[in-house]
Amino acid sequence: MATLILEKKQKYQRIINILAIVIPLAVAAILGIRQKVDLGTWTKVLPHVIGIINSLTAIFLLLGYYFIRKNNRTAHRQMMTVAFLLGAVFLVCYILYHISNESTPFGGSGSVLRFTYYFLLISHILLSIGVVWFVLRAVYFGYTNQLPEHRKAVKYALPIWLYVSISGVVVYLMISPYYV
Repeated sequence: MATLILEKKQKYQRIINILAIVIPLAVAAILGIRQKVDLGTWTKVLPHVIGIINSLTAIFLLLGYYFIRKNNRTAHRQMMTVAFLLGAVFLVCYILYHISNESTPFGGSGSVLRFTYYFLLISHILLSIGVVWFVLRAVYFGYTNQLPEHRKAVKYALPIWLYVSISGVVVYLMISPYYV
């Protein structure tokens, strides 16, 4: 019986590892396509939707943290599930926007402002790639009640995911005046 559990555990961890590589590579490949797909003008609102999604994700992450500190596991699980689902919706919206619209250049002036914007943007992108693995592990371990492993994954997943969500909002606010 223990062998079956171990094999199943290894299978899911292998799937998580593959997804943590495939998702960022697929997004990079899609973003690398120069020919844009005409999905209509409705896609112009997606950056604003994405900003709202990132804001809500940060709020639900903080609520999840609050509820686990209060030892309310049911509410914690609900908040974290919503945050995870928002992450999936974010990914779809992000891809839809970028396959149908050119990237918006940052129009701000001043070296401090430009440095701040690009620092936040680059750190946001790099950490959003790395956080996928931690979040998938945290969700898997949480839903399978492997709480010691869940806590280890969350130790890194929560602060990185929270930073990615909040920095995404700040980057959005900094570039939003330049959307056409």
